[in-house]
Amino acid sequence: MGKKKKQKLPLAYKPVGFVLGWAGGALAGMAFQKTWKVIRHEDDAPDALDPDRGWGEILLAAAVQGAIFAAVRSAMDRAGAKAIERSTGVWPSGDKGGRD
Repeated sequence: MGKKKKQKLPLAYKPVGFVLGWAGGALAGMAFQKTWKVIRHEDDAPDALDPDRGWGEILLAAAVQGAIFAAVRSAMDRAGAKAIERSTGVWPSGDKGGRD
């Protein structure tokens, strides 16, 4: 019976993962906007197609944004997995590998 539960749990975790991913994306977006404002004192981060911005600004913004999104995504995934494990006694991923 334990094996059956492990096979079904990742499917049951998908809606939880989706909601956490959506919420994490919104949270990361807000965190990036606040971080960019602190770094450059600007409301809007540069866009890669903005002709008035230099390579340095574009790449700095992309690196900061990527780091924030990765950290928030990992934190949300981990929190969701721990919550599922606490409530069901089973880790939501059948294997030891990650998402990527």
